[in-house]
Amino acid sequence: LRGGFPRSFLAKNDNLSNKWRSNFERTFLERDIPQLGIHIPAETLRRLWKMCAHNHGQILNYSSLGKSLGLSHTTIHSYLDLLSQTFMLRILPPLEANLKKRLVKSPKIFIRDSGILHSLLEIDSFDDLLGHPNYGASWEGMAMENIISEFSDWNEAFFRTSGGAELDLVISRGRKRVGIEFKASPAPKVSRGFWNAISDLQLQEAWIIAQVDEAYPIKKNVIVSPLENFLNNFART
Repeated sequence: LRGGFPRSFLAKNDNLSNKWRSNFERTFLERDIPQLGIHIPAETLRRLWKMCAHNHGQILNYSSLGKSLGLSHTTIHSYLDLLSQTFMLRILPPLEANLKKRLVKSPKIFIRDSGILHSLLEIDSFDDLLGHPNYGASWEGMAMENIISEFSDWNEAFFRTSGGAELDLVISRGRKRVGIEFKASPAPKVSRGFWNAISDLQLQEAWIIAQVDEAYPIKKNVIVSPLENFLNNFART
């Protein structure tokens, strides 16, 4: 959303964009990784990367990924660390909160660039994206990356309890903690788990980032907002 390429750098059509991203993936796996002195079969890493795309926005299960590829969970852990350190993946940690609740302690996994995500999922056009089951997760990842990038001096995590309380993103700095939920819909609705999470964490402020034209409150200190409005108007202090 911010700091985008000049128009002359953008592909003129979907076919050129798809070809560029496919070439980028191949170059990254077959040239860039070996140049770092890391010797992993490119096809193995490609399969893992695609599996991560299909699990985009979901709880990370190292053992499940390992079984699918015939690798140990420790090997999967090291491969995912590599993809994370090369900025291809974001491994979002769970919030550590001192609550008398049973918290989900495994991280979530995201492909950091939505264009690469769509390429790995073989989504070739915007119309394809709209009908894809990962549409909502794609929106979540894109919006989340913009927020984390803009507020890089804040800590980021997600929150989920075994009882169903959940927030897609919690950003915190010092004593300030803000909950954020992502909805791809222009008429977003939140679940009881959203309100339970606000109550559990005793949040004074929460946002629902959705594809709406203007920001509006749905409850005191709970605001539905377009992404750009949040980036421009969120009070850091």
